[in-house]
Amino acid sequence: MNKNEKFTLAGGAGQMEGILDYPKSEPRGVALVAHPHPLYGGTMDNKVAVTLARTFVNLGYVVARINFRGVGASEGVHDHGHGETDDMAVLHAWMTAKYPGLPVALSGFSFGTFVQSQLAQRLAAAGTPAERLVLVGAAAKKWEMADIPADTILIHGENDDTIPLIDVLDWLRLQDIPVIVIPGADHFFHRKLQHIKSWVTQLWHRSTDVAETETDSASAD
Repeated sequence: MNKNEKFTLAGGAGQMEGILDYPKSEPRGVALVAHPHPLYGGTMDNKVAVTLARTFVNLGYVVARINFRGVGASEGVHDHGHGETDDMAVLHAWMTAKYPGLPVALSGFSFGTFVQSQLAQRLAAAGTPAERLVLVGAAAKKWEMADIPADTILIHGENDDTIPLIDVLDWLRLQDIPVIVIPGADHFFHRKLQHIKSWVTQLWHRSTDVAETETDSASAD
């Protein structure tokens, strides 16, 4: 059975409460998962956030989740994504120190996608880009989403009435990035969570297979 461990970490507004989820074998990478809006019941135990965490654990990643400021035992108050991005950057630094040399994937749901898009932009500017992003229910037009890498995995519900699909399409159109639309799914993917796990797993394995093929071809040349 996979194990998990609670931890606390000093953030910009005080102590942050978090959970580490470990894979069964030596991790192949690190994944950070960001939860939905704190002022609307979002926590690190949100079912979509947990689904993302379990998916990455099954892919062989050690996963870190934190409660944002003012949620659960995390200190501070909601900072409209600015302080939350700072705190996620602290978590990133902590995890990369614990697991030096491993790639780091960023993943989030709803408000968490805004945080991760901003963090991804920071990391790219610093010359330490994330391995890949997974954004579910991307918060287009709700918050100032940063531009994202072309290989980002985006999943959205057809019937999302919190973040309408058309807003996501408008955001992605200029970036020419596709999105996976789950028919009949609402914002919280009620009875549709299995599709998140399935699509992320398929696309992650596919990208790994392509990378290995390209490496083999380069070696042969």
